Amino acid sequence: MGVVGLPNVGKSSLFNLLTEQSVAAENFPFCTIEPNEARCAVPDARYEYLCDLWKPPSTQPAYLMVTDIAGLIKGASEGAGLGNAFLSHIQAVDGIFHCVRVFENADVIHVDDSIDPIRDLETIQSELCKKDLDILKKAVAAEELAVKKSGGKFKLSPTFLGMTEKLDKMLKENIPARSGDWSTSEVELINEKMSLITTKPVVYLANMTKADYARKKNKWLAKIHAWIQSHGGGVLIPMSVEFEQELWQADDKEAYLKEAGKAAVEGSPVLASALPKIITQGYKSLNLVNFFTAGEKEVRAWTVYGGATAPEAGGVIHTDFTKAFIKAEVAAFDDFKEHSGGLKSMANVKAAGKYRIEGKNYVVKDGDIIYFQIGTIQKK
Repeated sequence: MGVVGLPNVGKSSLFNLLTEQSVAAENFPFCTIEPNEARCAVPDARYEYLCDLWKPPSTQPAYLMVTDIAGLIKGASEGAGLGNAFLSHIQAVDGIFHCVRVFENADVIHVDDSIDPIRDLETIQSELCKKDLDILKKAVAAEELAVKKSGGKFKLSPTFLGMTEKLDKMLKENIPARSGDWSTSEVELINEKMSLITTKPVVYLANMTKADYARKKNKWLAKIHAWIQSHGGGVLIPMSVEFEQELWQADDKEAYLKEAGKAAVEGSPVLASALPKIITQGYKSLNLVNFFTAGEKEVRAWTVYGGATAPEAGGVIHTDFTKAFIKAEVAAFDDFKEHSGGLKSMANVKAAGKYRIEGKNYVVKDGDIIYFQIGTIQKK
């Protein structure tokens, strides 16, 4: 996931909190030039349960890679600021955390001198659509050149022509490609011929003051939500870098939460950090799921794309697992927790009929605990 937004909306501060790394976050529009990359552990109560049960010498959670991308400004698609480099960095990530500022603070300058998150959202989306228009034009030019060089052997397919015409119209109207109603063949062409930015999933983060976050109220939230729903959709997560920084630095976090929570509206959810939700939502937006391997030596959460088969999941552990896959012994985490009786054994799970033998066509489910059986590897 890449953290994207205008300068001084809280991107690098959020990145620091997510990754526990110290990245320059000075109050200056272009303090982050090269993208800072790091990984943060994906919170998962199931993984923690397995670690507490087995207490192995080696543990490894799932990770989400996060990239801090410098602030975009209006005109970035034409090279304004450091736009061209920044847009290429966005093109390289799989999904976007779009951080938008809704807090007032005279000490933190806004690149446009006023707080208007809807204008800011429009600015970023416009620049991304303009960049995609440029990518589209280059892709069409490359196809036309290939047809010309073929000497009449090939011609542009009606599907390609229809898709590019539709995409061109959408992008010129600042409508992201992910909003389109695409056929399977059109999706395949888009993925094959061009690496668009606006196809990427987006999680929107509204960065507010600590007081607003505690109250769960801000005058812009409803407007931002409405804008998101009419501009390609996505999840909106209210958060506060101010609150998260103070919580992170607090020696007694429970006391801090209790004091900060006094501003909360009665009946509202208990005040807590938004960072776990941000990480897990970013992970989900990329269509990633976890399966677990657990034993005396190691408990580990492995990451695969949703829809991965058992042999493909085994290949994440070692490529030989795909080649020599025989079967997978599987128990859903919830079934294991319910039937194992707190024991480091599958015996009770098997007795309850919740331990399954699956073949090569089995699609791995989020939360599966898997033991792979593989055959002999034929060495050349």
